[in-house]
Amino acid sequence: MRPELSGAMDESERLLDDEVRVLGPDHPQTLSIRNNLASWRGEAGDLSGAVGELERLLDDRVRVLGPDHPHTLITRGNLTSWRGEAGDLDRAIDESERLLADRVRVLGSDHPDTLTTRNNLAHLRERDRTTEGNLDD
Repeated sequence: MRPELSGAMDESERLLDDEVRVLGPDHPQTLSIRNNLASWRGEAGDLSGAVGELERLLDDRVRVLGPDHPHTLITRGNLTSWRGEAGDLDRAIDESERLLADRVRVLGSDHPDTLTTRNNLAHLRERDRTTEGNLDD
């Protein structure tokens, strides 16, 4: 693991402990730190850890903020990205399609986050197509 990544993870874990102690487990800032920590895990190569943490975080964000809150939608996008990185392309594509429909409904078709989701979905589909093509060789 790169030293800067290890340091970022260690600092995020300490910060998360402090955030939970001071603000509580459901405070939006605490939830944001959990999101960041999940991303650091993924960057460090712990893809299943990143996916697991984002699944738990998504449950909490839906409960605390609601299913249409922008941070909930961001967590869904992060989860689909890490799920795709972990190789679960079918599920990542399915979740991205649902996320795209929700972002269009909530944010509109021209919102930057909606456009990012469309782009990410296209990349997932291309990876899936390429993977399937390699299996046929």
